[in-house]
Order: sequence, then C-alpha cells, then structure tokens
Amino acid sequence: LPDDKHIIIDSKMTLLAYEQYSSAESAEEQERFAKMHLDSLKNHIDELSKKKYHSAEKLISPDFVILFMPLEPAFALAFKLKPDLFQEAWDKNVAIVSPTTLLATLRTVAALWKQDRQEKNALEIAKRGGLLYDKFAGLLKDLQNLGETLGAAQKAHDEVVKKVSEGRGNLIDQVEELKTL
Repeated sequence: LPDDKHIIIDSKMTLLAYEQYSSAESAEEQERFAKMHLDSLKNHIDELSKKKYHSAEKLISPDFVILFMPLEPAFALAFKLKPDLFQEAWDKNVAIVSPTTLLATLRTVAALWKQDRQEKNALEIAKRGGLLYDKFAGLLKDLQNLGETLGAAQKAHDEVVKKVSEGRGNLIDQVEELKTL
C-alpha cells in the first residue's frame, strides 16, 4: 500500500464444511456440517492469530490480520451460530470480513492511517513552529545587542571627535596654536 504500509488479508479459509452444509439433505446433517463449518472457522482464526503477521519485521501493518470469507452465506451462518465470534476473533487480532464488508474495512484502515499521518504532521508542525519562534526571539535579542553595541561605538566615536576638533582645548586648536608659535 502507499507509504510502504501493508495489510494482511488471508483468503485461504476452507469452505468444505459449508459446502457440505449447503448440500445436506437432512436437518441433522445440516446441523452437523454447520458445527463443522464453525469449528473450521475457529481453527483458522486460531492459526492466523498464532502467525502474528502484524509483528513481522519488514511490514508496517495494523495489529490485526483480515480473514476474508468470500461467501456471504457462509459468513452469515457462522455469525448466526456464534454471534460473539467477531469479538472473539478481534481479541485474537483477526478481523473477519465478507465481500460486502471488505472494502469498508480497508477504507476505514486507510482513513485511520491518514488521520495518524495528519496527527504526526500536526505535531511536527507545532515542533517546528516552536523552533522557528525560538530562532526569531534569539535573532531579535542579537539585533538589540548589536544596536546597543553600535550605539556605544557611536558614542565613543563622538567623544573622540569632540576631543580632536570641538570644545575648549581640543587637539586641532592646540595644534594650530603650536603652528602659530
């Protein structure tokens, strides 16, 4: 994905038990295959959770893996049999999605990443703004010091000029008198 990010989507869910459920002829067979379907899904969730894809070193990924179930009816049956399955899977860092929820899930993750990037940018902007303020404050202080130093130099210059050419007994007058003598 953009920004070198990754999202792990596992689509290897076996639907053999669901297929048998769908083609079962009796209610008892359907019940047995439905339980097998649910057990198969729970096992797959456990296996995905153990793999810890999100902690892979070279992947920038959310802390969960997406388990994609390509058949809506298989997805619906699993949640009908075990309504808290989604939460149990989520607690194991597995998000279960179907064709109708996959795109919304991916867009949500993308929006969260965008928001995270914007928050980081806002923090960086605030940090740089603070540094810029500090530089301006330092520059102003240096300009004030320079002005004071220039003022002192100007005052010293004026004093030297006075001694040389202005006031009673200045050097120019004394040199003129010396020349006259």
